Amino acid sequence: MAADNAAGTGRLAGKVALITGGARGQGAAEARLFAAEGATVYLTDVLVAEGEAVAAEIGGHFRRHDVTSETDWADVAAWVLAGSGRLDVLVNNAGIFRVVPLTQTSVELWHQVMDVNATGVFLGMRAAAEPMKAQRSGSIINISSIAGMRGGAGVAFAYGASKWAVRGMTKAAAGELTPFGVRVNSVHPGIIDTEMIREFGEQWEEALVPRIPIGRAASADDVAKVVLFLASDDSAYCSGHEYLVDGAMTS
Repeated sequence: MAADNAAGTGRLAGKVALITGGARGQGAAEARLFAAEGATVYLTDVLVAEGEAVAAEIGGHFRRHDVTSETDWADVAAWVLAGSGRLDVLVNNAGIFRVVPLTQTSVELWHQVMDVNATGVFLGMRAAAEPMKAQRSGSIINISSIAGMRGGAGVAFAYGASKWAVRGMTKAAAGELTPFGVRVNSVHPGIIDTEMIREFGEQWEEALVPRIPIGRAASADDVAKVVLFLASDDSAYCSGHEYLVDGAMTS
C-alpha cells in the first residue's frame, strides 16, 4: 500500500509519521499498520536491508539512523520535513535489550544501553519538538517496557533503568509540550513475541508465558494497535500517561 496518499482514508490519513527501529518487530508492525491507516511513513534503523524491505513493502521511506547521534537526528528531521513539510507523529521505538544484573553490569554496557534506550529517546523528542510546536499539533509516543513500571531484580539492571528514564522523560516532556498541542505518552509492552526475545533461545515461551495472566505472549500487532490509538486523533485528550500492553502482568 502506498503511504504517500495524503488524500486517502484511515485513522492517520494525511499524517506524517516517523518510526525509529522500524526494520523489524514492533517497529515494522507499527509501520505497516500506520501505512494501512493512511499515514506517510518514514522509518529508520541501523538494519539497512530489513528497513529498506519494509519501506518498499508499505510504500514508505527508509534511512539508516543511529539514534544515539545528534547529527543523525538533525539529518533525519530535515529529511522528513524536506519530503513532507511536517511531522505529525514520532514513535521512539528503537531499543536494545541486555540481560545483565547489577553486579555484572560494566560501565561500557551501562552506557551502551542508556545511549540507545534513553539518550536516543531524548534526542528524538528534542528533534520533533520544534516542528510540532510550530504547527501546534503532534503526538510523540515513547516505547518503554513493563521494566519501566516495576523493578526487575537480578535480571536486566541497565535495561530497567533506561526504561524508567523513558517513563520519566515522557511525563516531563508532556508537561512542557502539551500546551503547544503536542501530546507525549509512553507505551509499556510486556512479553512480546518478536526477534528480540527469540534471541534468548527456544525455551523463552515455556519460561515466560506461565507468568502472563492472559495466557499468551503479545504479538507485535498487539502493541502496534495501542501505538496507533496514541498516534491518531482518537487520543486527542491523552498526554503524559503510561499505556501498558502486558496481559495483566503488572496488575
